[in-house]
Amino acid sequence: MLYLIGLGLDKKDLSLNALEAIKKCKKVYFENYTNVMPYSIKDFEKVIKRKIVIADRKFVEENEELFEESRKWNVALLVSGDPLSATTHIELIMRAKKEKTKYKIIHAPTVFSVIAETGLQLYKFGKTASIAKWQPNFNPESFYDSIKQNLAAGNHTLLLLDIGLSVKEALGYIESIAKARDIEMLNNEFIVCEKLGTDKQKISIGKIFDLSQRKFSLPACVILPGKLHFLESEMMQILRNEQK
Repeated sequence: MLYLIGLGLDKKDLSLNALEAIKKCKKVYFENYTNVMPYSIKDFEKVIKRKIVIADRKFVEENEELFEESRKWNVALLVSGDPLSATTHIELIMRAKKEKTKYKIIHAPTVFSVIAETGLQLYKFGKTASIAKWQPNFNPESFYDSIKQNLAAGNHTLLLLDIGLSVKEALGYIESIAKARDIEMLNNEFIVCEKLGTDKQKISIGKIFDLSQRKFSLPACVILPGKLHFLESEMMQILRNEQK
């Protein structure tokens, strides 16, 4: 049996279902390429009292070892957040079905639900976009197109940051594109969420220029609100007042 287990956003998010499944497993893997954890692997090993094997993208996506082992015994693949938040893991289910490998999904808190703590209504979020780290000869701007599409529909935009990308860099990308394509974007207020779902959670609001002057920790995400309901507007004001 292959167990795809969500770890949630904090090491205390692990469910009883997840703990029981891990106890049954001969091997416990952790995929380390779709998200940044706010705690160390060693810290988590103390929680589950098991040794964790790091699984990189190649092992999970291209190697058959994970499925071969899962057909012999119980194997766990631990995933930060919810195991189905990344398309990579949906592909794992498809492969498991094709290869007749039994599997079970154990869900957990994810950024896609916890962002509701900003006061923005989840059903009003449009397409989620990822900001990739720019390279010397490759500066992808597709995330900005998603922002514009969502704004046109009055929807909020959740922007996920590539691993290794800082909040300051991400804001810099948005500023750079806005200056070239539509300067009015810089008048919008953005929200930066740090370490959501943990005791160190912090939510900040402001225009890009103001946010760029601050220091932010990871993991983090950026949100651009769209058309606001009056309750959302009230929450935005509360967030502004908390920063004073």
